[in-house]
Amino acid sequence: MDYFLELFLGGLTRGSIYALIALGYTMVYGIIELINFAHGEIYMIGAFTALIVISVLTLMGMNTIAILVIAGVVAVIYSSAYGYTVEKIAYKPLRNAPRLSALISAIGMSLFLQNYVRLAQTPNFLSFPNLIPDFEFIKPYAHIIGSTEIVILITTAVVMVLLTILIKFTNTGKAMRATSQDKTMAMLVGINVNRIISITFVAGSATAAIGGVLIASHIGMINFYIGFMVGIKAFVAAVLGGIGSIPGAVLGGFILGWTESFATGYVSSDYEDVFAFLFLVLILIFRPAGILGRSGKHEI
Repeated sequence: MDYFLELFLGGLTRGSIYALIALGYTMVYGIIELINFAHGEIYMIGAFTALIVISVLTLMGMNTIAILVIAGVVAVIYSSAYGYTVEKIAYKPLRNAPRLSALISAIGMSLFLQNYVRLAQTPNFLSFPNLIPDFEFIKPYAHIIGSTEIVILITTAVVMVLLTILIKFTNTGKAMRATSQDKTMAMLVGINVNRIISITFVAGSATAAIGGVLIASHIGMINFYIGFMVGIKAFVAAVLGGIGSIPGAVLGGFILGWTESFATGYVSSDYEDVFAFLFLVLILIFRPAGILGRSGKHEI
């Protein structure tokens, strides 16, 4: 039973990270109906930014909790700036162009950011310190779940709640939903569609950065390529749950995380990625709109 709980909670942790990144995919798609394939690199940049800040603040002798919080905030701000810039460079000039042009532009931006970090930092793996302290109340259950996993789950839940409040109960969120439904009518009633699209990219990049810091702290290693596979899997989670649906992105992330965790524990770790992409194939064949998606209707 302990082994099952360990796999279940491990899958929940992994799924939480996928959900955080999948939110960026699904929000952008819900607004402009295009996939931001540079999103995984924003996740990677968030992790690298946090590592740089942690290294500097550690030399200054700051408290570990303060270091982690400051590193997370700086990573969110820096990654959000990158998300904003990617939208302005790779998407805005091609907003009225054929969709294939924007897709190629996004892939090009992904490759550019990968190699930019590779040259600016290092092609090698770097160790990422785990600054999250061990909680006393969790020590009897440390063989099942650790303090890092608890922080990941709590942070993910808080982000989900804040994002839901933003979209459902604020004027900006109402403008996002209006833009998602009909851009032309949104402009006619005075909504600045360009601003709303930029805010969407910024919000998605912020959630990806949070995921990058948390998973890097959990795994303990990062390199310039970590965003590619995680980004692809988060995209699978978004499609699985229903691209354009925020609850679908969360559900898809959890399902994918549990699938990989149980497949690794009961089958073999060699098939971890196989199950992720098998899910993608099956969902595209039998339910292209995703579990919570609606055919022909994509709105956040």
